[in-house]
This record gives sequence, C-alpha cells and structure tokens, in this order.
Amino acid sequence: MEYRETEAPEMKKDHAIIRIRRTGICGTDYHAYQGTQPYFNYPRILGHELAGELTDADGAEGFSPGDAVTFIPYYHCGQCHACLQGKTNCCVKMQVCGVHVDGGMREYLSVPSSALIKHPGLSLDELALTEPLAIGAHGIRRAGVQPGESVLIVGAGPIGLGLMEFARIAGAQVTVTDRNPERLEVCRRAGVGALSDPTGMVADVVIDASGNLAALNNSLQYLAHGGRYVLVGLQKEALTISHPELHKREGAIMSSRNATRQDFELVMQSISSKKVEPANYITHRVQFGDLKMLMEHFPKKAIKVMVEY
Repeated sequence: MEYRETEAPEMKKDHAIIRIRRTGICGTDYHAYQGTQPYFNYPRILGHELAGELTDADGAEGFSPGDAVTFIPYYHCGQCHACLQGKTNCCVKMQVCGVHVDGGMREYLSVPSSALIKHPGLSLDELALTEPLAIGAHGIRRAGVQPGESVLIVGAGPIGLGLMEFARIAGAQVTVTDRNPERLEVCRRAGVGALSDPTGMVADVVIDASGNLAALNNSLQYLAHGGRYVLVGLQKEALTISHPELHKREGAIMSSRNATRQDFELVMQSISSKKVEPANYITHRVQFGDLKMLMEHFPKKAIKVMVEY
C-alpha cells in the first residue's frame, strides 16, 4: 500500500463528486491487502464504506451541495437478467467500488448520481456504517428469517454483527459464535447468545459471516433438518460439504451478495429510530495519513476501524 497524488475528479454527466470524510475498513479491504480476496486485481484503490459531503452533482434530484451523503457502491448495468429481476446486488456485470474499480480511500470521489443516498440526521459515522449493515440486512432478508426461528451466526466481525442486529429485529432467537472473546462480549451486551464453541447446537438458519474455509465447511453440522445455510462470508477456495449430511436435512444452501437500495433504506430507518446504534462497533479511529501504517499493523481486537479525513 502506498500514497499517491492524483488529479481531482472532473464532473461528468449523471455523476456526483463527494468529498470523502469517513471510510470504514471492511474485511474485504483487509483480505485484498493480504491477497485473499477472490474478485480482486491490482493495483487498486480500496474503500467502499464511505461518507462525505456532496460538492457537485448532475441528475441528482433531491440532493444539494453540502449534503452529508453516502452511496451504494455496487454499480450495476440495469440490463442483465438479474437487474431486470430487481436483483441489482448480483448484476452479471457487477462493478463494486473499491473491488472491481477504484474506491474511496482518497479525498474526492466521483460516483453515479443514481447511487447517492442520504437520511436526515444521520452522522458521518452512521452514514459510513450503512453499507456493512446493509450487507447484514440483505442476508437476513435473503434467508427469509421469521419470528421465533433460531439463527446461528458464525463470525462476530462487523458483517456478523449486522446480521445479528437484523435477525434480532426480525424476531429471531439469535446466537453468535466466534473465537474472539471481546467480540462475543459485544454480542452479549446486545442481548443475544454468544458461544465460543456451538458444538451440539442446531438452528433453523445458519449464516456464515466468517469467510473462513474451515468454518464454511464445518458449519453444516449446526443446521436443523429443513433449515437454510446462508453464505455471506466469502472464500476463494472450494467448499467441501458432505452431500449426505445436507441431503438428509433437506437443507437449502444459498449465498447472499451485497445489498439493494431497499436494504440501505431499512438500515437508515433502523439507525434513525435507534433500533441499531452502529457507532457502538467503532473500536479504532485513524487519520487518513496513518492508514498505511494501520494496514501493515492491523489491530487484532478491532471490530470496526473508522478512517477520518
């Protein structure tokens, strides 16, 4: 990772320019830095959990310069089969900002005006945290979690915590498992079950938020008969799952990718109504000029690192 000076982005038709003020560090960013993110090529400017001030916009009805905004970083084509079905989160030609195209670890960023989103009263921190929470909201919607169902979330990182929040809001009985005791304590404070070892447990819905290959391959054992196994965490290696164990359960395996505007709006409403308080998950703050050092010596106990500009 290195710093470079570049030209400021120029205004384009149907685009907006954001002065970046906050960037959340995602597991995707760190996995890309480590070389383990499967959709990645280099060089690449990271950053997709972003918030800032709108400086200029074309074709952005309802937005004005100076607005505090974030944006939906999944650029979709609008014409493929998935997009025509309303599944813009898994567009065939998906370009995720900070993954497939250069992202927001910079001072100014140009984004499609159609991707802008805001909510009155939300802070810059809350706006920057909307995207990772939307991943969780989408995962719970994808899983079709119903009130009273049992849900086991494997991995208590930021995405796992978002899944926890929206499973709780959906009325499920939620348990989270992780090897990190500090993260488990965060879950307990949120009023959900927290286990370092869920051996012997079964759940209607098992959701992987770890992206850990061993966890992905082993978590089927926790799935109740007739249950759903949802893969939110991402791993570049092949999965090895016992067909007999899946078959006898009549289990369903599904993936959950990105999120939609519907999920972003739900997150913003939930933050505004205090159903979710994402600032509780910010464990570390760093100035943009110190970001390179942070990535080289990433804090092991971090839940969410917020970069300030």
